[in-house]
Amino acid sequence: AKIQGMKNAVPKNDKKRRKQLADEVAKLEAELEQKHKEELKQLKEVSPEQNKVDSIADGVANLELEGVEQQSQHPRISKAQKRREKKAALEKEREERIAEAEIENLTGARHLESQKLASLLAARHLEIKQIPSDGHCMYRAIEDQLKDRQNSWTVAALRNQTAKYMQSHFDDFLPFLTNPSTGNMYSREEFEKYCDDIENTAAWGGQLEV
Repeated sequence: AKIQGMKNAVPKNDKKRRKQLADEVAKLEAELEQKHKEELKQLKEVSPEQNKVDSIADGVANLELEGVEQQSQHPRISKAQKRREKKAALEKEREERIAEAEIENLTGARHLESQKLASLLAARHLEIKQIPSDGHCMYRAIEDQLKDRQNSWTVAALRNQTAKYMQSHFDDFLPFLTNPSTGNMYSREEFEKYCDDIENTAAWGGQLEV
């Protein structure tokens, strides 16, 4: 402020005075700059820990910025993708439980009974067709029977057609479906959810689906 005041006080018509003030201003500016340099040097010498803290703070800030950049580079997973991943995880878990149960049954009464039945059927040139009990078993059994008639129905196609038929005959099926918690007949929304499960999950098939 002092330097600025001296600059403004220079008379425009007094060249000698202007030169003297200009020299004084230059001297003050040089002294001020030197003073700033010395203060900065003292600050660095007296507060090395603060410099360390500042360095760490800068590093953390850079890490946060990098984290934000990495997040922006990876697109968010859509809800549909999450549903597909959850469905795949449930399917895998179900298959693992089935495999464990089948291993346990190899030495059980059920296995011995199956061996005896297979022996009796073999004498009549018949055989048992194994259908895994994975929730799709009813549809797999129907799929197997239709193959003998040269049809190309798949489990997915059978589930799709079953759901569509039930949805188009809403009034025929609704009276036979009740909420297990309340005992009340299904609402339209609950019925649609039931049909969606038929088509898109491994929900067990029953009398209504047959």
